[in-house]
Amino acid sequence: MSDNQHLMTTYASMEVTFDRGEGAILWDTDGKQYLDALAGIAVCGLGHAHPAITAAVSEQAARLIHTSNLYRIENQQLLADELCRLSGLDRVFFSNSGAEANEAAIKIARMFGSSDGISSPAIIVTENSFHGRTMATLSATGNRNVQAGFEPLVQGFIRAPFNSIEAIESIAGNSSNVVAVMVEPIQGEAGINIPDADYLTKLRQVCDDNNWLLILDEIQTGMGRTGKWFAYQHNNILPDIMTLAKSLGNGVPIGACVASQKAAEVMKPGSHGSTFGGNPLACAAGLAVIKTISDENLVDRAARIGNMLHSKLVAALGKVPGVTEIRGQGLMIGIQLEKPCKQLMAEALQQGLLISVQADHVIRLLPPLTISEEQIDTLTTRLSSLVISFLQQEAA
Repeated sequence: MSDNQHLMTTYASMEVTFDRGEGAILWDTDGKQYLDALAGIAVCGLGHAHPAITAAVSEQAARLIHTSNLYRIENQQLLADELCRLSGLDRVFFSNSGAEANEAAIKIARMFGSSDGISSPAIIVTENSFHGRTMATLSATGNRNVQAGFEPLVQGFIRAPFNSIEAIESIAGNSSNVVAVMVEPIQGEAGINIPDADYLTKLRQVCDDNNWLLILDEIQTGMGRTGKWFAYQHNNILPDIMTLAKSLGNGVPIGACVASQKAAEVMKPGSHGSTFGGNPLACAAGLAVIKTISDENLVDRAARIGNMLHSKLVAALGKVPGVTEIRGQGLMIGIQLEKPCKQLMAEALQQGLLISVQADHVIRLLPPLTISEEQIDTLTTRLSSLVISFLQQEAA
């Protein structure tokens, strides 16, 4: 195998190469088996090599992969119909990634403000958030490590603490150029930070009171992961804009900016575009993902299996000294430790388990919605053994 001498060093990749997968299992090029509790960072929600996705992509690739958005694309229209049906929103712009979906949301918010006579529209974003790595989305992101070295950043973002309605209300009383609030329903990259149960409901009210758009970044939480199709549905509200990507294509690159008519109507032909966004192949994958999630009742299953995994982890680790919190919603779970634990990613890999560590102290689990109950037991056993061993070594 070639080394990485011709790749930019943008990733600190671990020394393993995966060759094939099936469901929640991966095999590397040496034939070693791994349990994937990360799902490609919440991308492969249906697991690897799901037959319905394989069939849909293969069939579409044999017919037509790409045409320009200068022409109508049937799969794009069908997928937009499904996303609007599921979300309660009205219009969709398709892109290739979550960052691009968030770029579209930012542009809509600015255009919304401009059309209302606001010359320098601002968007409220939150501390510790993650919205992408383009210039606008990294400027919106509340993580200095993502931004460092890329200054000057894009202006027009006002930062507030996550889960603080008081901070949002204070900004409302002191800033006349705000046009939107942009938040993740659960902060994933920051370590599975879950807000108060009424946080989104109160955000919706503040936005209504001030004629702001509510933008929800559901790139990691969407498509059933939290036990609802979209996390805001736990609160029975509607955002003005929702962004999706990751598991929408189960590994085929696709993003979506889904908006209400109020938000979407500011965009006209020529306002925005994407060469590859919403092409026949990507949308065929998206349609197959939605059909499979519906047919296999995976949204409700994510809630049930997620509760099971959370309960098992609490039973195994909840009283272990050095474990400070186990939190989650559906199949989106964080285990917070007292000590930095980045090394656990490599140790887990050696034990045939894929996890990530966020914010230095939080083990993040994002397994496929299709993970079996037996695999849940395996995940709990392997991970709890690793965590206990690590904490005992740190204490020694």
